[in-house]
Amino acid sequence: QVQLVESGGGLVQAGGSLRLSCAASGRTSSMYTVGWFRQTPEKEREFVAAISWYGVSTYYADFVEGRFTISRDIAKNTMYLQMDSLKPEDTAVYYCAEGGRWGTMAAAAYDNWGPGTQVTVSS
Repeated sequence: QVQLVESGGGLVQAGGSLRLSCAASGRTSSMYTVGWFRQTPEKEREFVAAISWYGVSTYYADFVEGRFTISRDIAKNTMYLQMDSLKPEDTAVYYCAEGGRWGTMAAAAYDNWGPGTQVTVSS
């Protein structure tokens, strides 16, 4: 249906920035909501941000606190997460996902997932 691949993760110091990208392929015309989630071995998968694929509605977790911006480029079948003012607690594997038809912020509501990209923020 839809295949997703993340990129842009890496190691940054606290206060630094990263831009994550998620390239979509396949049946992209049916994409509904695309979102970012993150996960550590100690925590369950956690919602970060989401955006309507063919709209402009955006959604953010409370912990984002204005530091992150989600966007997408329909022509390039790519969505992004610009992360600024990163904190050590942002360290996680970040996943992009598509779906969210019954729950924008619920991981279980998403149908398609990328393999993830590691983000590490040093203190």
